[in-house]
Amino acid sequence: MGHEDVVPVDRSRWTVDPFAGSERDGVIYGRGASDDKAMVAANLEVLLQLKRMKVPLDRDVIFLSEASEEMSSPAGMATIVDRYWDKIDCEFALNEGGGSLVENGAVKYFGVATAEKLPRGLRLEATGSSGHGSVPRIDNAVVHLAAAVAKAGTWDTPARLNETTRAFFERLATISAPEEAAWYRNVLDVKVQEELKRKKPQYYSMVRTSVVPTMLKAGYKSNVIPPSAEATLDVRALPDEDLGKFREMLAEIINDPQIRVIAEDTSLSMPAAPPSKLATEMFAALERAQKEVSPEAITLPTMTTGATDSSFLRAKGVQAYGIGVPKTEEESRGVHGNDERIETKQLGLFVRFLFAAVTGVAAP
Repeated sequence: MGHEDVVPVDRSRWTVDPFAGSERDGVIYGRGASDDKAMVAANLEVLLQLKRMKVPLDRDVIFLSEASEEMSSPAGMATIVDRYWDKIDCEFALNEGGGSLVENGAVKYFGVATAEKLPRGLRLEATGSSGHGSVPRIDNAVVHLAAAVAKAGTWDTPARLNETTRAFFERLATISAPEEAAWYRNVLDVKVQEELKRKKPQYYSMVRTSVVPTMLKAGYKSNVIPPSAEATLDVRALPDEDLGKFREMLAEIINDPQIRVIAEDTSLSMPAAPPSKLATEMFAALERAQKEVSPEAITLPTMTTGATDSSFLRAKGVQAYGIGVPKTEEESRGVHGNDERIETKQLGLFVRFLFAAVTGVAAP
């Protein structure tokens, strides 16, 4: 499965037409090249090859190209699962989210996401008395909100490992330079967490429910103290997070009676779901496929810090795994960014990897 929809673009900041899907010097450029049209294209190619090569199958292979993943609207995966479950009911699913890494032109590891953090947004609402901007007030809502945002944004939330992240760091240590390997073998150490926060923020986020302030809203005129102010927090929760207790902890950290911590509506958001298992036929097939197409690499089980539509399937008991076209760190930073791109040869490698995994499970 893969999603067709993409995030918007600012055309003025692109060096190519963002919707042309152009190829230049062995690189495919375009909005969605990485997220998630490469996955959709690779899935379709595998289905076509199964048909053209008349591969005998002892399992159904279902191709799902869906929309609205980026917006979680009523046209998305929630509706598909609710209305059309009989058409997509399956034991295993392969979706986006693996984060495979390319270094010095070679694949270092294939990431297989067995879990993901869930978007669970919060708002901070500050209230106070309004008045003329020439007179300072101790209950100024903007001042109290600013202090609360600073506390929330710098809070080192509790860190912990689960089966997936423990295996991820253990395996990553085996292919890392000595200094970094020492980090990954002692990843929950406070000093190590400080290093990861500065140098490897993705890994810092992987072991905790994260809180990131993203939007502020206050006032309507420069000389008027507003009676309220509001901030939006992008909270990405670990799969087993008790969100009620987490909000209570955040309120204690802020420690301000003028601030309310409010949970956003999650009715259309990704549902809470248990991680997929490592000891399955599909995970073993993915490891075999990695050794077949890139024997010098390793397979790393991983938990994504962003969310995917796999959560809707995991909530129904499906063992869903996130994979993806191998990318450099720079290319990974380009997801949702300007000049989003992937390497053509890595897309070809990924198609071979995907075909090997699918036939490893579905063909006799």
